[in-house]
Amino acid sequence: MKFQIAVNMERMDASLDMKAVRDHTLDMVKMAEQGGFEIAWAAEHHAMEMTIAPNPFQILTWWGEHTSKIRLGTAVAVAPYWSPIRLAGEAAMTDLLSDGRLEFGIGSGAYQREFDRMHPGLKQSDAWRYMQEMLPAVRALWAGDHELDGDFWNYPVSTSVPKPAQKDVPIWVAARSPITFDYAVKNGYNIQSWPLTRPMSEAELYMERLQEAVDANPGCKRPTMAMMRHTAVYDKPEDVDVPLAAARTQLGQFENYFKNLGDVENGFAKPIPLESLENRAEYDADMLTENLMFGTPDVVIEKLKKYEAIGVDSFIYYASLGLGHKEQKRSLELFCDKVMPAFS
Repeated sequence: MKFQIAVNMERMDASLDMKAVRDHTLDMVKMAEQGGFEIAWAAEHHAMEMTIAPNPFQILTWWGEHTSKIRLGTAVAVAPYWSPIRLAGEAAMTDLLSDGRLEFGIGSGAYQREFDRMHPGLKQSDAWRYMQEMLPAVRALWAGDHELDGDFWNYPVSTSVPKPAQKDVPIWVAARSPITFDYAVKNGYNIQSWPLTRPMSEAELYMERLQEAVDANPGCKRPTMAMMRHTAVYDKPEDVDVPLAAARTQLGQFENYFKNLGDVENGFAKPIPLESLENRAEYDADMLTENLMFGTPDVVIEKLKKYEAIGVDSFIYYASLGLGHKEQKRSLELFCDKVMPAFS
């Protein structure tokens, strides 16, 4: 099993200096490269301090200037917020400036709150249609001249300038529903899945959906499957209280954004009391400790072996969960030094 890292610029409140937040992500990516991670992922989100990433290609290009081996991916570029020509050009420029290290991840978006601001009138549940029109257009623009008369975008003959440095840029789609697994397998795209805070059975469900899609499309190659979890590795079992408290705070903010409650001031969401949620069992402290990639190195190795056993090709270490910078770096240090050698 290989390893990838997702790390965001994030602030839970205004007490953190933005330059320190910025520099922390680069420190983490440098550590990940030195430790043997294969890909570093940057998200796209708007008007929220919990994930400060209005343009993932800017972040990746910056990381690329300070690294040499680790590949650089969007997780994910949100299709409805772009035009095909602009998205193709921005992605290709990042690939060119990083000497062909781009991993192009695309998705349909998560938060209705963002759609209300970035694409007013579009329901999140309909956004997958935009993704499925966008991706073929971007690939065609990378290849040469292309014109589009689509349902959502129209343009005369145009092309991507520049072209990507890679002949074939690896494509990733975010998938949880059967329709997206089928789409990825049919088209030869790699898959990222995120079981959120749900049990291991959720990860097993995604692997079942992948196998069903492969079985339904004979002759199509099985894509690479990457699974993401919030991760915190610590020295002693009793150290769990720190990442657990951080995770519960961040998840309370996540629920506010996700449910589009409107209780957001200057980019900071007021955390929802987790005990008030209908799905509050998903945030039970014992369940979070069990379901997330939390633990001492030995415990984390044992958990990761289960993902390896069900066929996960790459584990995405999700570093950003409201944890302090010092604790994030100690966790990544332990993961590189104590956990990854068990999978070499």
